[in-house]
Amino acid sequence: MPVTSPITSRIKVLTVDDHPFLRAGIVAVIDEEQDMVVVAEASNGYEAIDIYRAHTPDVTLMDLQLPDLSGIQALIAIRKEFPNARIIVLTTFEDGALAYRALKAGAAGYLLKSGIRKELTDAIRIVHTGQKHIPVEIATDLAVHMHHEDLTVREIEVLKAAANGRSNKMIASELFISEETVKVHMKNILHKLNASDRTHAFSLATIRGFFM
Repeated sequence: MPVTSPITSRIKVLTVDDHPFLRAGIVAVIDEEQDMVVVAEASNGYEAIDIYRAHTPDVTLMDLQLPDLSGIQALIAIRKEFPNARIIVLTTFEDGALAYRALKAGAAGYLLKSGIRKELTDAIRIVHTGQKHIPVEIATDLAVHMHHEDLTVREIEVLKAAANGRSNKMIASELFISEETVKVHMKNILHKLNASDRTHAFSLATIRGFFM
């Protein structure tokens, strides 16, 4: 059996997820490898930022759904301070638009949690070399969203107000725009996010990191 390399020569990994069993599963997978090691774990976005500063890992595994900041918000915050940070987003969503948003925010990889056992270690090695990792099942859908527009600042304002229970009339008054303009913004928001209603749109926008 090969001798495990000293920690200084292995790929240092930080795993971020609010579910301890998922983190334990990731640690178990990585522990089987000779060339990488989990140096730290975090359970939320703010903790991830602090722990990243303390350990400066080579590769970070970032869940998208966290209890405070979204994974994309935490990713953006880390890369603002550490531009060379290599972060793989972990998610249960087979969503090309979400993958596009994550990659645009600076993610180096996108991995479905269902593929952790088969793809995780290869993804870590690929990202560690400076390349990107996109699963085949996401790549085609991702291409469809490459030219989609992000939400505008005004659209984000409208969606936030709508999520707080404001009517179109109230939103119009607060933002000093017409009620018809609010309706146009909402129509554009639903179309851009491929959302069924306002609640769905707010949920998708939150996951994709539009609210900073």
